[in-house]
Amino acid sequence: MTATSLIGGHALVAGGLATGGLRYAADIEAEIIQVFVTNPRGWAMVAGKPSEDTALRESGVPVFIHTPYLVNMGSPSADTLEKSTESVRHALRRGAEIGALGVVVHTGSAVSQSRDDALRQLHEHLLPLLDEIPEDGPDLLLEPMAGQGQMLCATVQDLGPYLAALDHHPRANVCLDTCHAFAAGHDLAAPGGVGVMLDALHAVAPGRLKLVHANDSKDVCGSKRDRHENIGAGHIGAGPFADLLRHPVAAGVPLCIETPGKSEGHREDIRLLKKLRDSAEVTAATG
Repeated sequence: MTATSLIGGHALVAGGLATGGLRYAADIEAEIIQVFVTNPRGWAMVAGKPSEDTALRESGVPVFIHTPYLVNMGSPSADTLEKSTESVRHALRRGAEIGALGVVVHTGSAVSQSRDDALRQLHEHLLPLLDEIPEDGPDLLLEPMAGQGQMLCATVQDLGPYLAALDHHPRANVCLDTCHAFAAGHDLAAPGGVGVMLDALHAVAPGRLKLVHANDSKDVCGSKRDRHENIGAGHIGAGPFADLLRHPVAAGVPLCIETPGKSEGHREDIRLLKKLRDSAEVTAATG
């Protein structure tokens, strides 16, 4: 019997980080939530409200933070690099304040510079942030992208040199997005495709998978297009998510949907994943 993976979604916060986030979590029947602690499309770093932070920390609901979309630690722009560094530092600090388990950051793009230069940049600017994380603070969760442009990390094999640039720091872990992985070329819809990908992940980053963004894909495998679809409604299909929930590499790893729509659709996605989880647990129990 493998450990149970909690299932939840990205909370659409309105009315306070804890108040709105926990209300939304209850509405969509989420067992975990992911939140933004700043504008996801801006650089402003917002201070938390102590009462909200305490409520979220004491709620018992596991929380993850997603950094803003503008963050790119591989950027050749000194301004973008500086702002990205401070944004990640802020998210890690806020994660400690709200008791978050992890802070998700996109692995970024080299844009116009070489991959080697971008990886050296990670060593210089991102690695020191990992040393700043307090013992009881959140891990940094590296999220590989769909492979468009000069992305530093798309396939799970790309995590090898990325983690090496961070000296395989113990606080550098992984958030795997199923839509991104599919778009990058991991054929999760093929028989055994999920197992092939997770085995490859274990080979380069053993024990580092801490969160899965569970998203179906509007586009075909290898499209390099990051377009999420509701669970079972895209080119991945529902079955591979059951395979993921059965696989030992993903045992006990939380799943967070980032699918289209609002609360009703999110609730249905979460219910479907819970049914797949129940089925996977029955299969594991009966051998």
